[in-house]
Amino acid sequence: MATLQVMTAMSGIATEGSGMSQVSVMMTMIVLAVSDHDEDDDNSKDNIGHLFMMILGEDSSSEQSPGESLEKNDGLAQIAPDLTVTQFIKVFPKVLLRTLRHPIFLLVVLSQVCMSSMVAGLATFLPKFLERQFSVTASFANLLIGCISIPLAIVGIVLGGVLVKRLHMGPMRCGILCLLGMLFCLLLNLPLFFMGCSTHQIAGIIHQPGAQPGLELFPGCMEPCFCPSDDFNPVCDPSTRVEYLTPCHAGCISRVVQEGLDKSQVFYTNCSCVAGGSPVLAGSCNSACSHLVLPFMVLVGLGATLACVTHTPSFMLILRGVKKEDKTLAVGIQFMLLRVLAWMPSPVIHGSAIDTTCVHWAQSCGRRAVCRYYDNDLLRNRFIGLQLFFKTGSLACFALILAVLRQQDKEERTKVTIPSPGLQEQLLVSGPEKKPEESRV
Repeated sequence: MATLQVMTAMSGIATEGSGMSQVSVMMTMIVLAVSDHDEDDDNSKDNIGHLFMMILGEDSSSEQSPGESLEKNDGLAQIAPDLTVTQFIKVFPKVLLRTLRHPIFLLVVLSQVCMSSMVAGLATFLPKFLERQFSVTASFANLLIGCISIPLAIVGIVLGGVLVKRLHMGPMRCGILCLLGMLFCLLLNLPLFFMGCSTHQIAGIIHQPGAQPGLELFPGCMEPCFCPSDDFNPVCDPSTRVEYLTPCHAGCISRVVQEGLDKSQVFYTNCSCVAGGSPVLAGSCNSACSHLVLPFMVLVGLGATLACVTHTPSFMLILRGVKKEDKTLAVGIQFMLLRVLAWMPSPVIHGSAIDTTCVHWAQSCGRRAVCRYYDNDLLRNRFIGLQLFFKTGSLACFALILAVLRQQDKEERTKVTIPSPGLQEQLLVSGPEKKPEESRV
């Protein structure tokens, strides 16, 4: 062990000695360079700097190609000194305008705004839509979304990243993947228009085209009851599937509780407004389309998968499209625009569209409070129609991105096929220079 330590120490001394001898030789070369070039100070300074670069192992002339040295100079030129607040305020509008005028960046951001608007609408109102359309509880609706839509969306994001990595997709292929993903997502949206049922019959609720929805009481049967119009405790006639706002509106005067194994059921009897005077069951009538909720959610989940496949390639289009010094600013502007143009207005737009499908509003202090009943057909058409609108907008943006990329590719090919005379001579002497593909990941 001691012998090994002695040998290690001796080798270290030898290494240090050789290093010092190399440094002394290089310093001697520097002195000779200064003495030989005293007449030309600038030239001597250049030689001294070159020798110092050799000592530090950074002789770029021997290790870097001309293309790499130019690229390095460009990178150094982009590193600006720290700007003051005033200087930054003066420069920022120019950089912002330059980024927003970039066609690829602008189109990708617009497509992502459309997709984010679609996601914001689904995240806010899909549980309510499932409750009204398929007569499911709020907990079950959110359980379906958490078990089907969100995992499939995660799979789509991962799948998009894997495809970009494994297939070495360049900008053109990324644009094609985004276009195909959004196209199939749009096609899966079409069957959703037909997966639902109309609103079941509700006694006293009138909804005629062109007329204001209102409440019309059946004449005679409820006059002795003096039913308040603001009460809401729905009951359902199982035989005719007619729903009443309250037991009072059905003309019922008796209440019966039937105990069961799992839960008790409440019936109202002696109902003068029900055909045949049959008892009515407490609660709203179930939808006849409850069995369609799982196929509906599967289609929504598959559409989310295809839409999320476009996430990674669209992000790569931004990073490869803008200048190197503008990438961080471009990403910041992208997320700012998504918040301002998508996540803020989209819930308001969806909520306003849903409110227009209401056929009976509850009143509170003489003002509209909450919607009791919706026109299910109108609700489905407008809610799914908004999703289709945003998907179509995103698809159009990706189509324009492909057109711009093809135009840029055509211009680059034109420049390559018609080189300058000096470049032709250089190519004949040195051969074509192979540049690394920037589109490879």
